[in-house]
Amino acid sequence: MQTGLIILIVLAVIVFIILVSSIKIVRQSTAVIVERLGKFHRLLNTGIHFIIPFIDRNVGGPISLKERVADFAPQPVITKDNVTMQIDTVVYYQVTDAKLFTYGVENPIRAIENLTATTLRNLVGELELDGTLTSRDTVNSKMRIILDEATDPWGIKINRVELKNILPPKDIQQAMEKQMRAERERREAILKAEGEKRSNILVAEGEKEATILRAEAKKAAVIAEAEGTATAIKMINDANPNAAYLTLKGYDALKIMADGRSTKIIVPSEIQNVTGLLASLKAVVEKETENNK
Repeated sequence: MQTGLIILIVLAVIVFIILVSSIKIVRQSTAVIVERLGKFHRLLNTGIHFIIPFIDRNVGGPISLKERVADFAPQPVITKDNVTMQIDTVVYYQVTDAKLFTYGVENPIRAIENLTATTLRNLVGELELDGTLTSRDTVNSKMRIILDEATDPWGIKINRVELKNILPPKDIQQAMEKQMRAERERREAILKAEGEKRSNILVAEGEKEATILRAEAKKAAVIAEAEGTATAIKMINDANPNAAYLTLKGYDALKIMADGRSTKIIVPSEIQNVTGLLASLKAVVEKETENNK
């Protein structure tokens, strides 16, 4: 009785283990290849699946369908002008067909690395050193197209290819640094010369404008003084000054003459002569005024 119970328990455990092993849960963004008796049977996508124990088995474990990044070691390449340099690449790829990825190539990552190295050598071999340094985007695009076509039978899609580092020989690097330093010094000298030229131009323009303004100010002052004198003469003429006014102006003239630096002053003996002299001056002024009109 007890022996029969033990056998039933053992059989129940075996059945439970078989049932558990027949259940296959596939996680998100993964796929599982199932072979039946050594031959491809089906592809298990995300979800719960049932397989036949001891007959069906999954191959290689779950395959990730996420985008992956492969950072390959630097590869020696030779440019068209025979310069050897080291270039390392980064490849972004994604498995699009788990069946082709499993059965298409023995070691997909190793295959992509070798294919990347040979493609890079072919592309760089067509470029000179300067072209390689300045045509990185072009090389990236061409490599992506070539690798994507080559890996399509393996169920792999190449999304991006980037040249991570380009390392020329040390002597080439030193020569490039000297060239860059000389170029920076040349640009600095040009900028300095242009600044000095601009400064001199601004100074000259400032002096020119100042000279023009001074001349215009002097001209305006002379014109204003002349207009003031003409206005004063006109007002005197319009007022028709008498002999007494002329006599007073004569005294003022004598006073100005006395204050001057002359050592000899000739004064008329009679004030009438001064009046006559001023009258003559008045006539001369009136005549000049008429001529000016």
